[in-house]
Amino acid sequence: MLLAVARPKGAGPFPAILLLHGTHGFAHQYVRLAEDLARGGLLAVAACWFSGGSGAGVQLMTPIGCPDAPPLTVPNSPDAMQRVVTLLQSVRLLPDVRPDRVAIFGHSRGGGAASQYLLNASDVRAVVLSSTGYPSELTSRVDRITTPILMFHGARNEPADGGSALSNIQMARDFEAALRLAGKPVEFVYYERGTHNSIFSDAAQYKDQVRRMLGFLRPFLDK
Repeated sequence: MLLAVARPKGAGPFPAILLLHGTHGFAHQYVRLAEDLARGGLLAVAACWFSGGSGAGVQLMTPIGCPDAPPLTVPNSPDAMQRVVTLLQSVRLLPDVRPDRVAIFGHSRGGGAASQYLLNASDVRAVVLSSTGYPSELTSRVDRITTPILMFHGARNEPADGGSALSNIQMARDFEAALRLAGKPVEFVYYERGTHNSIFSDAAQYKDQVRRMLGFLRPFLDK
């Protein structure tokens, strides 16, 4: 699986974050996000965790081909979980990474894989979920989640922009409410004009998300 590594300036070791792309596929936009997070002090790794891309969001992206990556898979499959495990192991083995200070960012399908990972593991310090789908079977199992979560979601998250029935705003609110009811650590930001992929089409939202991500992650990764 192809990795794009953005390293902060200065002497390491550094806390790290793994970036998982959405159904639209691996793209330069994720490399840019990695570079911006590296400017904030995180060693950021954007990974091509499946080849190709599809859906309405493709038109917004500048793709990076990775034909040798494994094929598209559903976020809750054993194959997807093994990919996340393998990528996290690879991140922890990179030079200048603090292996005990790692987080995950996932957008759309990538967020689905990240949230499913949390049901079975607690070895990352924090997770950021961007325009993720929240199926009822995930929401009903929040008692298994111990990792702090930051949620970004657009109120206009619709299929026309790459969303689905699982990523509409009510599904996100139900997941957030379930986490809060269970006493789990969660922060959320809802963008009233945001769509499924507006992090990549709205410069102001992108800038805000990067700022909020760094503010949320650093306390967990700097401990």
